[in-house]
Amino acid sequence: MGISSVLPLLLFFACSWAPGGANLSQDGYWQEQDLELGTLASLDEAISSTVWSSPDMLASQDSQPWTSDETVVAGGTVVLKCQVKDHEDSSLQWSNPAQQTLYFGEKRALRDNRIQLVKSTPHELSISISNVALADEGEYTCSIFTMPVRTAKSLVTVLEAISAGRAECDLMASPSYPGHPLCMVGIPQKPIITGYKSSLREKETIILNCQSSGSKPAAQLTWRKGEQELPGEPTQIQEDPNGKTFTVSSSVMFQVTREDDGADILCSVNHESLKGADRSASQRIEVLYTPTAKIRPDPPHPREGQKLLLHCEGRGNPIPQQYLWEKEGSVPPLKITQDSALIFPFLNKSDSGTYGCTATSNMGSYKAYYTLNVNDPSPVPSSSSTYHAIIGGIVAFVVFLLLILLIFLGHYLIRHKGTYLTHEAKGSDDAPDADTAIINAEGGQSGGDDKKEYFI
Repeated sequence: MGISSVLPLLLFFACSWAPGGANLSQDGYWQEQDLELGTLASLDEAISSTVWSSPDMLASQDSQPWTSDETVVAGGTVVLKCQVKDHEDSSLQWSNPAQQTLYFGEKRALRDNRIQLVKSTPHELSISISNVALADEGEYTCSIFTMPVRTAKSLVTVLEAISAGRAECDLMASPSYPGHPLCMVGIPQKPIITGYKSSLREKETIILNCQSSGSKPAAQLTWRKGEQELPGEPTQIQEDPNGKTFTVSSSVMFQVTREDDGADILCSVNHESLKGADRSASQRIEVLYTPTAKIRPDPPHPREGQKLLLHCEGRGNPIPQQYLWEKEGSVPPLKITQDSALIFPFLNKSDSGTYGCTATSNMGSYKAYYTLNVNDPSPVPSSSSTYHAIIGGIVAFVVFLLLILLIFLGHYLIRHKGTYLTHEAKGSDDAPDADTAIINAEGGQSGGDDKKEYFI
């Protein structure tokens, strides 16, 4: 069915649903006489307007709350007003940028004396925030808990007043120091990074855009990849609808490598009002690249008779999912598996050779090599030789103790000498011959000096 055949049907239904007094004029325009706006529309617009004005859709629009963005000077007071036409027996609610409820109807939810109720009716909820600080800046939410829940956003921009020193800033009188003008400074919003949609392949080019609004004077944007500064396009400046602040934007373009996989790209705002504080946004990027692999033996120096595992360690994005093991000169391949290890339960000399592992992902494949040389088995000590070694150690220890004991005993005997007399020495000095000396000795004569003999 073509468009030409559909339009008459739509026109017929439009005429059937039109309110009383609505008709089609001779010049082909739809005239809604009973509507509040009382406007004229073209035929196509009339059809779409009639469909949009169905009772369910009108009720949906009536239940949608609305509010407005606000700009306030730091230290001043801001009023947030939220209105709704059809409340559907539900109350309005205000929440701060941290999604903490401030007021639910006329009931206070957050204990902050700076926040006061201005007006609470079924169709309006207005609150005020006094002594506004930079931390109060952000997006406030007005909600009505119908089915479904409907919300409206109000962006609060906080301007800071500093001593005038810039020709391009707006001046105002200082209430604290009359005669000293102040400069209105807009605090820039947290930047937003756009342009990243999905994973990139290695060597593809990425373009990222960064934007921050609410600054006065206009802020500057810089790019970084980790700790490395990225050269971005010069900052573009556009005046905000409020006519007081500016939106700044910048873009960066570079070719990605495998080292960029998982890297964080940061866009930072530089502005005098931040006083060195960091205000930045981050975008993590994912880079797809072909795999690499290396073979690691376990144990590192395999010997004949041992168990050996050759681990094929694959790296890539995505991670390799298939491993093919081959031995040069051997057909067919040894193993095709998702397990990256090749196992030798009991090594022998015939296992020596060059082995290859091919790691494969949907980005490609990579082959690593390892040359296996099976060494002779190391001598394994028997239990009997171990027993003999223990006995020999004990005997050596005992001999060592005996040697130490003999050394101490000899040293003791040297320091303590003994004295004694022989039978010959008792009378030999006065006797003319040996027999007489013996007789004198038996008789107990002790004429001369005792003869002394020493032993060691």
